[in-house]
Amino acid sequence: MLYKAGIIFEGGGMRGAYTAGIIDALLEHDIHFDCCYGVSSGATHATTYLSKQKGRAIQIVTDYIKDKRYFSIKNLLKTGNLFNVDFIFHTIPRELNIYDYEAARNNPAKFFVGVINMESAQGEFLQVKDIEQEYMKVCASMSLPFIANIVEIDGKRYLDGGIADSLPIQRSIDDGNEKTVLVLTQDAAYRKSLDKLYPLIALAYRRYPGFVQMVKTRHIRYNAALDKIAEEEKAGRAFVLRPKKPVQVGRLELNREKMLDLYREGYEDGIEAIPRLKAFLEK
Repeated sequence: MLYKAGIIFEGGGMRGAYTAGIIDALLEHDIHFDCCYGVSSGATHATTYLSKQKGRAIQIVTDYIKDKRYFSIKNLLKTGNLFNVDFIFHTIPRELNIYDYEAARNNPAKFFVGVINMESAQGEFLQVKDIEQEYMKVCASMSLPFIANIVEIDGKRYLDGGIADSLPIQRSIDDGNEKTVLVLTQDAAYRKSLDKLYPLIALAYRRYPGFVQMVKTRHIRYNAALDKIAEEEKAGRAFVLRPKKPVQVGRLELNREKMLDLYREGYEDGIEAIPRLKAFLEK
């Protein structure tokens, strides 16, 4: 069933195992949206949701988590990317865990990924019409400071969109979505604080003062977005899927069992929420 509504996938690195569980619950019940937003790792999970390949999202993060080709310090020192872009966007989808590009192309949903423009220091949402041809937009959305190179697309330089707008509820509203579903990777009590790496980021990216300022104020925007989401939820215009308790999986988690546990938590939460979600979407 295709619903006229937006769905947002938050980032969070390996905490996205929870998102993978939610995705499988949605796919199992054939729940789809005509507008999809992915930010950071949420952008990569969104690609699997759009290709409708149940089980693939969790397979990717657990099958290759200890594979040096997937990510390694050696790769970071050699290329500037902790995660191997070629392995993730070419080897895996074309050889190891085949991605259904055709299904994604045939999905009627509009797909946007969040990035931050390094020059303007503004958040942007780039539309991805063909994941096979425009995978670098997805790559840009998940390119964190320090562990990834700046990604250049059409002469513009981008990094991880979560710095500008991790929870694009306002973007969904502005796009005309009267209802928005959000898949978050932190529990309801979570609030973001100033990034502990801010002093290092300020030094390393000093040629981009606007970007540095956005990093400094990221937690303010994030917490304000949480407040906005709560308002929209209370008004019956937003539906939130999030972990019920604090997540013990780190952004760069290497423990496969912990990630599988979080995936199962997401799947069970998703299945439990399906009746309420359908009622929300069909009201």
